[in-house]
Amino acid sequence: MEWGLPLIALALAFSAGALLLVPMGVSPLEAYGAMIRGSLADGYGLSETVVKAIPIALCSLAVALAFTMLVWNIGAEGQLVAGALAATAAVRCFPSEQAPLMLGTMMVMAALAGGLWGAFAGWLKAKWSVNEIITTLMMNYIAILGLEYFVYGPWRDPASLGFPLTKAFHGAARLPQFFGTRVHGGLFLALLAALALHIVLRWTRWGYEIRVIGQNARAAAYAGMATSRHIVAVLFLSGAIAGLAGMGEVAGLQGRLQPGFSVGYGFTAIIVAWLARLNPFAILVVSFFMGALLVGGDTLQVVMRLPLSSVQVLQGLILFCVLGGEFFRHYRLRFHRGESDV
Repeated sequence: MEWGLPLIALALAFSAGALLLVPMGVSPLEAYGAMIRGSLADGYGLSETVVKAIPIALCSLAVALAFTMLVWNIGAEGQLVAGALAATAAVRCFPSEQAPLMLGTMMVMAALAGGLWGAFAGWLKAKWSVNEIITTLMMNYIAILGLEYFVYGPWRDPASLGFPLTKAFHGAARLPQFFGTRVHGGLFLALLAALALHIVLRWTRWGYEIRVIGQNARAAAYAGMATSRHIVAVLFLSGAIAGLAGMGEVAGLQGRLQPGFSVGYGFTAIIVAWLARLNPFAILVVSFFMGALLVGGDTLQVVMRLPLSSVQVLQGLILFCVLGGEFFRHYRLRFHRGESDV
C-alpha cells in the first residue's frame, strides 16, 4: 500500500474530476483523451511536457529535501523567482561572450540567491522558532513583487513598447535547446540534482542525520546532532535547487525576465513531492506526469473550450486525495461490534 495509495489517490482524483466535467456538458472520456493526445501523442506534445516537467522536478527536489527533515518549505516559488532575478542580474552586471563562464556565473548567482532566500526562513526558525510555513509562504510574494519592481522599473527594456520585459539575453547567456524543440539544458540540471540528492540522502553522514532528525528529532538531539544548524543548511540547499529552476526558465526557455514566467511551479512541486514519497527518482517520473497534466490542460482550453481553472481544480483534487491517503498510510480502521448492555 506504500506505493499503491498514490495510485488510488490519482484514480479518485480523476474520478472526482469526471463528476465535475459532466455538469459542464463535457464527456470525461473525451476530455481525458484530448489531454493524453495533446501531451503525449506526438513529438511536440512530448517535448512540451518535458519543458513543463523541468522546473517542476527541480522545485520538487528542493521541497523534498526539506520535507525529509520535516521542515516545511512552502517557498519554492519565491526561491525560483529569486534565482531568476539573480541570473538576470548576472547577465546585466557580469556579461561575457564565453558561454561556459556566463552560464556558470548565472548558475552560481541563482543558487546563492535561492539558497539565501530559503536560509533566512531557516535562520528565523532555528533562532526564534518562527514557523517556517508562514515565513516561506509570505516570502513568495515578496520575491514576486520584487520581480515586478525590476521589470516594470529599472530593468525594463526601452524598446519593449512599454511591456514589462528585460532585454533579451545574448547567445552566451542561453542554455542550449535540443532537437529543434524547446527542451533545454535545464533537463540535465534536473537529472543531476536528482542523482546528487539520492546520493547525499542515502550515502552520506549529513544525509543520514537529516533523515534521523526527520524521523525522531528528540533522539537526534540526544545523539548530539545540531538540529538548528541542519535546519539552516537544509533550507539553504533546498532554496538553491529551486533557484536553479528559475535560472533554467529564464536562460533556457524565456530568454529574458518577465512577470508570470512561472505558472505556480513551486506550489505544484508540493503535490509532486508527496506523490513521489520524497523519492528523488520517483519525483522525475511524477514531474513528467504533472507536466503532461499542464500541457493537456492547454489542450482542453483549445479543443474543449474549458477554462484553465478546470486543470487547477484537478490539481487540487489530486492534492486532497493524496493527503487523505496519508491517513490510511499511518492508521488502520477497524470496526468492532458494540457490546450488549445485557
